[in-house]
Amino acid sequence: MESMEREGLGLTSANDHCQQPAGRGFCPACGREHSFARGLAQVHALALMRELAAAKRIDLLAPPAKANPRLGTGYLFGEARGQMFGVMVCRDQAGEERVLRAFSCQYNGLWEVEGWVGPLFAVREFQALTEEFDPKLKALGAEIARREAEGLCADGLRRERKRLSQWLMREVHALYRLQNFRGQVRSLAEAFVGPGGIPTGAGDCCAPKLLQHAAENGLTPLGIAEFYWGKENHSRTREHGRFYAACKEKCAPILGFLLCGLDER
Repeated sequence: MESMEREGLGLTSANDHCQQPAGRGFCPACGREHSFARGLAQVHALALMRELAAAKRIDLLAPPAKANPRLGTGYLFGEARGQMFGVMVCRDQAGEERVLRAFSCQYNGLWEVEGWVGPLFAVREFQALTEEFDPKLKALGAEIARREAEGLCADGLRRERKRLSQWLMREVHALYRLQNFRGQVRSLAEAFVGPGGIPTGAGDCCAPKLLQHAAENGLTPLGIAEFYWGKENHSRTREHGRFYAACKEKCAPILGFLLCGLDER
């Protein structure tokens, strides 16, 4: 909690933090860079931190008697380590302020939790795809391990596992549909800007989830704040209760497209 207060309410100007870009990216559709700041979202993010600290769970809309054990925050302080959370302040079509929340990736194996913005794909389609092919990948892995233990060559199986894994990743990426504030829709591959392949987890961070939800529902974002909650990550680049800008590896390559059109509202 000390780091939370130091970052959000300390002697360094909270207003300065709020106005600094919290995410940016180049848009291939318009050829321009777009960005967003934390704005008032930082205040709401600090309030969410206090809620998480008090409730020790993320299913905050459920009464305590019906809390899901899988959604407790103790999960974030164990071997799973922490996770990013994001808050967006936006304006609806009636001019009313709204506050949206998102967590990165899955939470303890769950993509959807009431009160939190969901992923950029249809969960049922994703589950059907992975449930069909994950067992095949695991079977190949087990057979490779067996052959290696017996001193047999497994090069062919390793190539087959790699081929199947790459195919599955392309199919998963094809499920992502990104919409910006011009109403344009692109696949993850079409919206992604940058060298190399699309990294695992692209599109699963908080800012893309929040922006996508806003664009689909006629909401105008006014600010986004993202913070880390839980045990420090292995690379020691994320600390409990601290704010961070959207990541450069997974978010920046698609944020430009997702933000396109917002500056015209």
